[in-house]
This record gives sequence, structure tokens and C-alpha cells, in this order.
Amino acid sequence: MKKIFTIVVLMLAYVGAYAQADLTRSKISFEIKNMGIKTGGTIDKVQANVQFDPAQLGSSKIEAVAEAASINTDNTMRDNHLKNEDYFDVAKYPKISMTSTSFKKKGSGFVGIFNLTIKDKTKPVEMPFTYTSLSSGHLFKGSFKINRRDFGVGGSSMTMGDDVTINVEAETAK
Repeated sequence: MKKIFTIVVLMLAYVGAYAQADLTRSKISFEIKNMGIKTGGTIDKVQANVQFDPAQLGSSKIEAVAEAASINTDNTMRDNHLKNEDYFDVAKYPKISMTSTSFKKKGSGFVGIFNLTIKDKTKPVEMPFTYTSLSSGHLFKGSFKINRRDFGVGGSSMTMGDDVTINVEAETAK
């Protein structure tokens, strides 16, 4: 009985050592060139489970899910167009997900390798990010680029660029 109690206490202490928390605030924004002009928007509904410890990168994990229908470009007509089959097809693929596979320290920040899934197409992406410990929690800021066509978003276009820059800012509670 003592052994089981000791194992349970050690497991709880191990789990408690991580910055494990849900999001308290997030901002996911994107930019793409359309007719040579930068345009973009946000994805407003995001949930995440963050288990990140800068001293234990090998066992850290971040999983996030965004509702594709929460895309917001401040233009209702464009938002509705982006939700249809040619772009995000939110009726068939309501979620966009991102799951970490590894982390490494790089300079004063970190680099995470994530599996990004859009429209049931999963590709690895590398995201450099910073991690800041705050009095109220932890702040993560990062940015990465994808080719929208790798995920079947938007088809071929002579006016719309293929490269999309995605900016992530997320805060978790302590």
C-alpha cells in the first residue's frame, strides 16, 4: 500500500511541475497577398491544452484546435466565401488542429515542430516562438508560414499568393 501511495504522490508531483493550463487569451492571425496587397484576418475560437516546461522540452506538449467557421476578415461576404468548399469547407472540416511533436531551444527562444491539419491534410510545420513567464501565467508568441495549396485551400489563383503567414499569441494561466 505504501508503494502505491508513493507512486501516486510522485505522479502528481511530476504532473504539477509543468506549465499545464488551458488558454486564457489567444490571438491567431494570418496574412496573405491578394492582388499584390497584404490582406488577412483572424481565427477567433481556439482551445488548447498546454503542457510546456522549458526545462523539460522532451516531455512538453501543446495541442490546439480552432473552429474554422470562426474565420474573421472584417468582411462578412469574404468570410462566407472562405467558409465554402473552395477554401476551408467548414461544413465538412469544422476544425483546424495543431499538435506538437518536439521542441528545442534556439537562441533566446524555442522552436516547435507541429503537425498542422487543415481539411484532413496534415503537414509538419516549424514554429519559432518565445515563452515568457508572467505573474498571471505564461505568454507564447510565434509565427510560421505555410503554402495554402498544400492543404487544398483556395485552389490555383493568378491573383492570390500561395504563402500564408500565421501569427500566434497565446496566454495560459499558472
